[in-house]
Amino acid sequence: MDIDLNGSKVFAHTGGQNFDPSLPVMILIHGAGNNHTFWGMQTRYFAHHGYSVLALDLPGHGQSNGQPLQNISEIASWLWKVIECLRASQVNLVGHSMGSLIALEAAAMHPEKVESLILVGVAERVAVHKDLLRAALDDDPSAYDMITDWGFGKWSHLGGHQVPGLWMQGGSRALLASGSPGVLGCDLVACNEYTQTIEAAKNITCPSLILIGSKDRMTPPAMAENLIKNLVNVEIQTIESTGHMIIVERINETIDIIADFLIRVAT
Repeated sequence: MDIDLNGSKVFAHTGGQNFDPSLPVMILIHGAGNNHTFWGMQTRYFAHHGYSVLALDLPGHGQSNGQPLQNISEIASWLWKVIECLRASQVNLVGHSMGSLIALEAAAMHPEKVESLILVGVAERVAVHKDLLRAALDDDPSAYDMITDWGFGKWSHLGGHQVPGLWMQGGSRALLASGSPGVLGCDLVACNEYTQTIEAAKNITCPSLILIGSKDRMTPPAMAENLIKNLVNVEIQTIESTGHMIIVERINETIDIIADFLIRVAT
């Protein structure tokens, strides 16, 4: 689905269903250097189970036009402009890694418009290791290797994709490598410089879900504790033996957890 935002194309995958703003709207926001394909299985599932789903490509990512935006607040403001184009009065925001920071900031900007907030692989501070940041800014392919090595849990290094025939690390590396020059570095700088998580959390009133991988080395579970304390209506779910790429590593489990949470929110 192409969305016209002031003459610039924004692409969103709808999971094979036409977008219908009368249904509950779910916005899926990808992480640094990624695009809508990261959410492939979740997009399709929820699109066929009662939701209007939009897995967005952020500016300069995937099939969306423009240059990557420079900071998390700027991307969150852009997100609301996209939502306004869709005439959706209420949304469920779901983000992974950098996307979770964007979802958090966006929910704080307009808490009255957010029905629920789901943050996957989040931390009070998504600090980026200096070696990774340098490699990404230099468009050095070693950045892709670092992310796929650190991002996946030990179990996932050995295989085990829940979709037969797919390779988790190879697919993730190929996705990062497919991005335009400068995109990954820009995204990681935005993550590294965002320090407003606690301030944002204090403005959020909707039910929130924090989804954690117990073996996440990029946003370790302990780094989410202070953020959790500042959300007024929060549920925490942990998937064992799973790293930062929880959406890919545990497709079925993440779908089940998110679906159950949204049913409780609705009732």
